Amino acid sequence: MKVTINDVAERAGVSIKTVSRVINNEPSVRAATRQKVLDAVKSLNYTPSLAARNLAGTHSYSIAFIYDNPNAHYVIDMQNGILEACRAKGYELLIHPCNSKSPVIHSDLNKLVEHGKVAGLVLTPPFSESPSFIDMLQSMNVEFVRIISSTNTEKAKGKSIQIDDRQAAYNITQHLLSLGHKRIAYLSGGEEHLSTLGRQNGYSQALEDAGIAVDRHLIVEGKYSFESGEINARKILDSDKPPSAIFAANDEIAAGALFAARMLKIDVPGQVSIAGFEDSPFSRQTWPKLTTAHQPNQEIARSAAELLLEKIQCKSSKELNGSGQESETYRSFTPELIIRQSTGPAPK
Repeated sequence: MKVTINDVAERAGVSIKTVSRVINNEPSVRAATRQKVLDAVKSLNYTPSLAARNLAGTHSYSIAFIYDNPNAHYVIDMQNGILEACRAKGYELLIHPCNSKSPVIHSDLNKLVEHGKVAGLVLTPPFSESPSFIDMLQSMNVEFVRIISSTNTEKAKGKSIQIDDRQAAYNITQHLLSLGHKRIAYLSGGEEHLSTLGRQNGYSQALEDAGIAVDRHLIVEGKYSFESGEINARKILDSDKPPSAIFAANDEIAAGALFAARMLKIDVPGQVSIAGFEDSPFSRQTWPKLTTAHQPNQEIARSAAELLLEKIQCKSSKELNGSGQESETYRSFTPELIIRQSTGPAPK
């Protein structure tokens, strides 16, 4: 017969609730009692059922990953990172893609939280950067951790993982300047993402620090897509005063720009250098391979999930014994410059 939580409680001489607290790594159990339960679990070879845990009470053992991002590589890296943290703590992951511009998005996610039995949410842009969405979650008393650009100034609203897009973009632009480039174009991504602003700010600051005025004609608004990169690069490379270098807000845009240069028979990097951002597979599948900034999305996602599970455990402990005060916590990542064949000296 299958061993149940009742068998463990009987063997350890404790209540079922105490066994549950030990299995879920809650800090409110005395060391001696915890050891008795762990010994019983080991001797009986007990494996807790996730379904039973979720049905046993109000505490849920699932978290949800909420995203609106067309980049499949980004999404897969995020999923793998969150799953790594979930498996270490015995939680399940609910993956929930959605349209952030939907008029019913708030009510849809409200239903997800209320009926999906999730203990918390990992939020990525644009949800993690939406004040109205954060206010809604706080009013529902649901736990969440945000992955945000450090351009976001609302650091006090919950635990977060912050990406220093500005510094990484500064480093890329500085690399192009060091190669002698003075006319450097910036192909932007979607304005709804704060990372877009951070990356543009880093680009502009690097030019200003080098004594080069920012030319607004060299900043082209677009989307985080290959098509946007191709269309905007064609326009700027076919202009009367084309740039000698292009910094694209992500690798998909950069790959599109590289394709446009090839169609216009412009040599890369002989006539124009091109750099991207994020170090996605796009950056390694093009030829020449793209100079970029490595953003460790899987590690970022795992860190976000670990913060969330810590937050959930803290809340559970506080409800049980009035302790477990949570402190605001964030971890910062700065994507690292990776120099490849798509950038070279400015043409003389």
